[in-house]
Amino acid sequence: MFIAQAYRAKHDFWLYLVGSAIIFIGSLIGQLPFTIAVIMDVGLEGLSTLNEENILGVLDSNLSFFLILISFAFAFVAFIFVIRLLHKQTLLEVTTSRKKFDWGRAFFAFGLVSAFIIISTLVDFWLSPNDYVLNFKLGPFLVLALIGILLVPIQTSIEEYVFRGYLMQGFGMLAKNRWFPLVMTSVIFGGMHIANPEVAKIGYMIMIYYIGTGFLLGIMTLMDEGMELSLGFHAGNNLLTALLVTADWTAFQTESILKDVSEPAIGFDAVLPVFIVYPIFLIILAYKYKWKGWKEKLIGKIDPPPVAEIDEQVPV
Repeated sequence: MFIAQAYRAKHDFWLYLVGSAIIFIGSLIGQLPFTIAVIMDVGLEGLSTLNEENILGVLDSNLSFFLILISFAFAFVAFIFVIRLLHKQTLLEVTTSRKKFDWGRAFFAFGLVSAFIIISTLVDFWLSPNDYVLNFKLGPFLVLALIGILLVPIQTSIEEYVFRGYLMQGFGMLAKNRWFPLVMTSVIFGGMHIANPEVAKIGYMIMIYYIGTGFLLGIMTLMDEGMELSLGFHAGNNLLTALLVTADWTAFQTESILKDVSEPAIGFDAVLPVFIVYPIFLIILAYKYKWKGWKEKLIGKIDPPPVAEIDEQVPV
């Protein structure tokens, strides 16, 4: 079982608190290049006048995108340090219960969400063409695509490793059940987005989407006994969103194909994915991967594996 693999590591809960702090510090260090670049452009006095929304418009959008994503690379290095040295755990043990990473699962989830984003964007553009303007410029878009392909998977992967891997196992070791880590990681994941410009612009109702997405990714991980699906899904969601549509009030302001110029407002479109689309995703995945035992896998207890399994070494 995925969560029970933490029994092979040092799993006292205080270690997860220390580890989370180290990863957070790594992320803060990673934000220094962006902060320094902004200061060099506007000065210290100018920096004090910027908020979460307009600070993203100071630098060239591709440069901002690159520097923001770099911070997640620093966090990833800190994460590797934490699991290897603090918990004496392999990366594979935090990733999946399978003997090796299943790339087919990751690519399937990536393609599933990518297809949905492309189709839903085209439909919305057809229904509300006045809400969009063509933003496509070949040179900047190609740079954006290169940055996105290289760095967005790092950004989404560290978020998945922290929430659906590291903390899912940590809270599981604390509570010895599955529902508690699912709820905690989903709520904390959603709460981490509270500083996003979208929240300030639209309102706190958008948190339904963020927390709901956390539950979707957590359910994927628990039912599939591994993170391959959530890793692929999250990467596809963020990459396709960055490439297709941008807006002046989003966390990622990019040289995308389209720009949303509509007045943002919370509505059915924020609730639709959580209560209608996400269940459809789960039905598709459950059918393809023959998921069974939903009650046990989502709310059941976590028992330690046999001693022989705890002692065996799993390759990276």
